[in-house]
Amino acid sequence: MSVSLVGTVVKPIHPEGRKFIAIFIAVTLILWFVWEPLGVIATALTIWCYYFFRDPDRTVPMDDGLIVSPADGVVSLIGPAVPPVELGLGAEPLTRVSVFMSVFDCHVNRAPVAGEVTAVAYRPGKFFSAELDKASEENERNGIVLTMDDGTRLGVVQIAGLVARRILCEVDQGARLARGDRFGLIRFGSRLDVYLPEGTAPRVSVGQVMTSGESILAILGDARPATSRVE
Repeated sequence: MSVSLVGTVVKPIHPEGRKFIAIFIAVTLILWFVWEPLGVIATALTIWCYYFFRDPDRTVPMDDGLIVSPADGVVSLIGPAVPPVELGLGAEPLTRVSVFMSVFDCHVNRAPVAGEVTAVAYRPGKFFSAELDKASEENERNGIVLTMDDGTRLGVVQIAGLVARRILCEVDQGARLARGDRFGLIRFGSRLDVYLPEGTAPRVSVGQVMTSGESILAILGDARPATSRVE
């Protein structure tokens, strides 16, 4: 039972979160001495901070051709959109699937497919709500392009949200990632856009809940409508 409890409740923490958790703990201890109700509130916020930076292991599906979600959260937008110019994916619209992460979701981002990182591009911007369509164009963002062994390219863009103030990308151009490998993190509340290769249709619908590295977004080369999506 104790092993099960550790695996279920106690999760690994992303290194980015350690300093924040330490600050929350220090402030909480002070507030307990100042006024007990403040200590209670601070304790709850400290637990939330720990939960926000959790980095659990995931069981990545290994079937050929699968594209998995790069983020925990909810599919907020699906539709054609021109990829950010800095990614070099062309000027024609590609199918974009957006996954919105609330402040209660795990914010560690994972590679949707295996491949070489052939582009990494950061662009400063604004901080509109990540649920809005215009966030893709106007918000601060960082994009990567994954080029698969057959030359097929897929774009993934980390987009800052209303309260997000840091995008962390932990890979450089030339790195090789396996499907489901961690490549970055955004804090606090944000969104991931995936630009699917031409001829690939999403296997999800708006409102569907995603698990990073596990939930299937699409199948390469499969253009069937989402009504027959993979669960």
